[in-house]
Amino acid sequence: MKKIIPILFVFFLFYGFVNKEEILIPTDAIRFRVIANSNDPMDQNLKIEVKNALEEELNKLMVSAKNSQEAKEIIEANMDTIQNIVNNYTTDNTISFGINYFPEKEYHGVTYESGNYESLVVTLGNGIGNNWWCVMFPPLCLLEAKKENTDEVNYKFYVQEIIEKYTS
Repeated sequence: MKKIIPILFVFFLFYGFVNKEEILIPTDAIRFRVIANSNDPMDQNLKIEVKNALEEELNKLMVSAKNSQEAKEIIEANMDTIQNIVNNYTTDNTISFGINYFPEKEYHGVTYESGNYESLVVTLGNGIGNNWWCVMFPPLCLLEAKKENTDEVNYKFYVQEIIEKYTS
């Protein structure tokens, strides 16, 4: 029994380190971010409505993209459509496609580092409210809808699988 306690300690220590690992998003990934006008509940609800509408359209568009260059071309070719979708909710918006700043995000135990990334950023109104963001390509945005109720370890493996699929 005395030998099992150190073995269990080492196991749980190792599990803790594995569980905290970072998954590196490929450098050519394309992110998607929606920033609310404010943290007022109405503005936060609007952010989610815009996010949902854009995410639905972007998922349809990205299904044919085999690499980030194709994804960029698809986004650029559909900027008018993206603008029209956002304008259906509010005309007080700014849309930027290019290099934009992203804050750090932790989701299901995976830490995504802050920095400047290739991205589509939709700013609603003053853009001083909480934001929502994900990785559009490779298509990790789909994970938020499909994997919300899974544990952190399964989520990490799924994220890694998607990243490897689009970077190999």
